[in-house]
Amino acid sequence: MQAGQLLFTLDARSADTDVAKARAQLQKDLAALADAQRQLQRSQELLAQNFVSQGAVDQNKAMFDAAQAVVAADRAALQATQVSQSYTRIVATSAGRAGIISVYPGTLVQPTSPALVTITQLDPIAVTFNLPQRNLGDALQSLRDGGGRVDAVLPEGRGTLKGRLAFVDNTVDANSGTVKVRAQFANKDETLWPGAFVNVRLAVSTLRGAIVVPQASIVQGARGRVVFVVEAGSKAGVRPVEVVYAAGADAVVTGVQVGDRVVVDGRQNLRPGVPVIERVAEAASAPRRGGAAGSAPVALSARGGPP
Repeated sequence: MQAGQLLFTLDARSADTDVAKARAQLQKDLAALADAQRQLQRSQELLAQNFVSQGAVDQNKAMFDAAQAVVAADRAALQATQVSQSYTRIVATSAGRAGIISVYPGTLVQPTSPALVTITQLDPIAVTFNLPQRNLGDALQSLRDGGGRVDAVLPEGRGTLKGRLAFVDNTVDANSGTVKVRAQFANKDETLWPGAFVNVRLAVSTLRGAIVVPQASIVQGARGRVVFVVEAGSKAGVRPVEVVYAAGADAVVTGVQVGDRVVVDGRQNLRPGVPVIERVAEAASAPRRGGAAGSAPVALSARGGPP
């Protein structure tokens, strides 16, 4: 459905009659204005020949001005009736898809009646979601820079759509500690549908050169957080770390180097210097440099051997 397309017509007989009456009145007063103009012009010619007094000319001039005012009022009245007449034609204010029509010919509709039809814009389409308050500053900066990238993950493995952050609300919800944001997506193929739910990923910040490890490898000790690594001779070593950022199953830390093999499984029974037996999982567990915070590595695991 296109913007401006006719949707409904209301009973316009009364409005059409009012427009016709206003036009007729305008034509009548235009004729009176033309006659007043001729009278004024004739009196001015007679004044030049000294056949009438200046008072007669002034009187005709006043009649002409009054006729002009009446015509102006008629034009305004005609416009008012045409506005009322336009309300009998309901058109689409924007392009989109029309929903269920809740009226039929002959239905009585009033300003307080339910909506006749709902039109929803599909392309582009907006997805609204909540963002934690701690990420508000990053989201605002991303919005100033043109809108951060937002991914909409479609259900049932149907793929991912890429969009941009378009709006950040002006109030934080005191109950949830979140702020409402909106992302906009191109939806030419109507992949996203109004009212449906999707999972979204918003890159609120990028940590360049970050060291990313699985959160499962971090152990909270009496002196702080540590990770166990596999050192030379397949023995366990310990590295104090500081968590810079955590998201999902990953954490950005300091205190380890790219290439260190961190222990994920069996770390509860390890002590520094204890021999370990490495068991290769789906991929290596070496810390790696991260791009956007929140990327997910797959870790190698190590099992403790005899001391």
